[in-house]
Amino acid sequence: MPTHRREVLAALGTGAAAGLAGCSTALGGAADRPEVSGETLTLTTTTSTYDTGLLDALNAPFQEMYGVTVDAVAQGTGAALETAENGDSDVVMVHARSLEDEFMHEGYGVNRRDIMFNDFVVVGPDGDPAGVQGMESAAEAFATIAESESTFVSRGDNSGTHTKELVVWEEAGVDPGGDWYREAGAGMGDVLNQASESGAYTLADRGTFLSMQDDIELSILVQGPIEGGPELLSNPYGILAVNPAVHGNVNYDLAMAYIGYVTSPDGQEVISEYEANGQQLFFPRALSEDPDFQQYVPEGWSADSNE
Repeated sequence: MPTHRREVLAALGTGAAAGLAGCSTALGGAADRPEVSGETLTLTTTTSTYDTGLLDALNAPFQEMYGVTVDAVAQGTGAALETAENGDSDVVMVHARSLEDEFMHEGYGVNRRDIMFNDFVVVGPDGDPAGVQGMESAAEAFATIAESESTFVSRGDNSGTHTKELVVWEEAGVDPGGDWYREAGAGMGDVLNQASESGAYTLADRGTFLSMQDDIELSILVQGPIEGGPELLSNPYGILAVNPAVHGNVNYDLAMAYIGYVTSPDGQEVISEYEANGQQLFFPRALSEDPDFQQYVPEGWSADSNE
C-alpha cells in the first residue's frame, strides 16, 4: 500500500496534549475537545493489524471522539519504521522489539508503550510431509522442515514475522536456502495464501491465521505460548510516537492522544473483545497492576549498562 502523506498540520497546544495522553475517558463534553477536528493522524503499522480487521474496530472510536481521520498504512514492521524514520508517519504500531529498540536508539521514536500480544504458530498442509505436527520446539520443527526440504514460504520482507522467523532459523542452526525456501517479499495474508496454494509451511501470527483459516488449506502444526507452545514464538506489539525533535512536521500531540487511547481501558477493551471466527485474536497488555518497567527501555538494558 503506498504511503499517503498529508500536508504539515498545525500543532496542538502542548498543555492539551499532556492531558490527552492519559486515557480516552479524560475527555469530557464538546467544550473540552481539543481543536483537532478535521486533522489526520498517519499511522504506519503491520499487515497483521490491518489484515485481521482490528484497526477498523480500534480506530473508529478514536476518530469519532476527536473528529479526526486515522490514515493507516499497512507495511511490514521494517518498512513501517523506515516510513516513520523518513518523517512520513506520526505514530507506529509494530511487533519486532529489536527493530523498535534500534529505532529508539537512533532517536527517531519516543514514548514507547506495550499495547497487546498474541503469538506465532508454524502452519502447514494437513498432510504434513515433514512430520512436524505436535513438536514442542519451533527450532526443531524448522530444522526438520529444512532437512526434508519441504517447501517453506518466508515473508522475506524485514517484517516482525520475518524477524522472528530468522531468530527461529538461528536457534535451529540452519541457514535456509535452496529451491525449497521461497522468499515472498509480501504481507502475511499473501504469504498464507501462497503457502496454502503450494502445500507449504510458513510462520504466521496467530491473529492473521485465525482470521483467514476458513479460506485456506493450512493447519496449526506447532503452537505458540498462548496454547502452551515455546516462549520463543511470543509476539508482543508496541506503539511509539515519532520524535518531533527530529521531524518537526509530525503531529506529535495527536500521536500521543492516540497512544493514550489505545493504552487506555477503553482501547484495551476493544482489543480484548475483537474476534474473528469466534476466537480472540489479540490480548491487551498495556494495563497491569504490576506494570512492566522494561516496556519503556530497550531489551536487555540495565542500570549497569553504562558503567
